[in-house]
Amino acid sequence: MSKGSKRPAVAMPTVEEDKAITAAARSDPDAQPLTPKQLKEMVPLRTLRGRPKSDNKKLLVSVRYSPEVVAYFKSTGAGWQSRMDEALREYVEQHRAA
Repeated sequence: MSKGSKRPAVAMPTVEEDKAITAAARSDPDAQPLTPKQLKEMVPLRTLRGRPKSDNKKLLVSVRYSPEVVAYFKSTGAGWQSRMDEALREYVEQHRAA
């Protein structure tokens, strides 16, 4: 068995065929070509994937908490890390003023 793939030859349209294809496409009101402005505004799909970037950057750190503290915050349900962060922020604000 050959390792090379045998692809069928692609037959490119002639200039007349290309003009006819373009004219047919432009006559379809639901399939109009993109304007230069629309083309300029396009972005690669990979830039749109994932979570949006947050204005409030957070640092990834490794911290050890007592099991009771972690169990308490986990028992509050989804979003427990954010609630833990908020509790620590409140602590910082209270002690920063003093």
